Amino acid sequence: MLRRDMETARRLEFQSKALQAEIDTLRSPHTETEGSVAVKFKGRMKDALLSLSGKQTAEETMRKMRAEVEEMEEDLERQTEMNGISLTSCTVKTLHKDDTQVVQQYSLAGSCLDLGFQVEFQLSEAQGKTITKLDIVLDTDDMQISSFTSRAEERCELIQFFRTLRSFSEGREDRRRTFHHFQEKYPSVVSLPEGLVSEVMTLSPPELPSCVLAVHWSVMVSKEGEVIPQIHLLPRAPKKEFLMDSAGTLEGAPESFHSLLSVLGIEAALENIILALSR
Repeated sequence: MLRRDMETARRLEFQSKALQAEIDTLRSPHTETEGSVAVKFKGRMKDALLSLSGKQTAEETMRKMRAEVEEMEEDLERQTEMNGISLTSCTVKTLHKDDTQVVQQYSLAGSCLDLGFQVEFQLSEAQGKTITKLDIVLDTDDMQISSFTSRAEERCELIQFFRTLRSFSEGREDRRRTFHHFQEKYPSVVSLPEGLVSEVMTLSPPELPSCVLAVHWSVMVSKEGEVIPQIHLLPRAPKKEFLMDSAGTLEGAPESFHSLLSVLGIEAALENIILALSR
């Protein structure tokens, strides 16, 4: 009886050791897999896995995700401040994918200062990245940038388009800000016939309302994307006023204004003209 009990005990001990060895074998790859997951998955994916495994609560996961979203929003705001371009939507669609090439279609919408845009293009990735089939829609009928936009579409010059768009928008904003400043400062002399988006600011002395100096400020864009402001002063007056102007002040005003521009700059030159009319 004792011998039988001893044999049973040894058999149970052997089975116990065998079972423990099997458990250790199963546990080892699980530990390695956990380690590889922890290395491979980071950020929100890692938090989600930790939450599922019970090592991190759902509340902690949501808190970390909110912090990441806030960080991304702050980064987007900084990027917008740096380049002036704000995206309101971005969608990506995979058109083709194989072992040698991936073709994706991007659709972007946003604004650069006050000028809205929609851009759609295809990005082909093989040995390098190539942009194809570029389509651009701008929320403006300004012909100064239309010809450049068409050229950018033909050449698929996406980066150059955004650079020029920023410079062009900044040029329009400079004009709007300057016109608005003088209209507020000298309301009896300055008027904007087409509002703040106007390319023309008119100057008229109160005592001579029929005599008008029109400041025409256009933002030109070359085919290569260079943005150049062009400002001209054009006198408008009845014929008799020109005949009475024996000193040739009205006729010589455009040339005098350009001389001031080259020496003083835009704002100082305009203020000099306005002050001269206000006396």
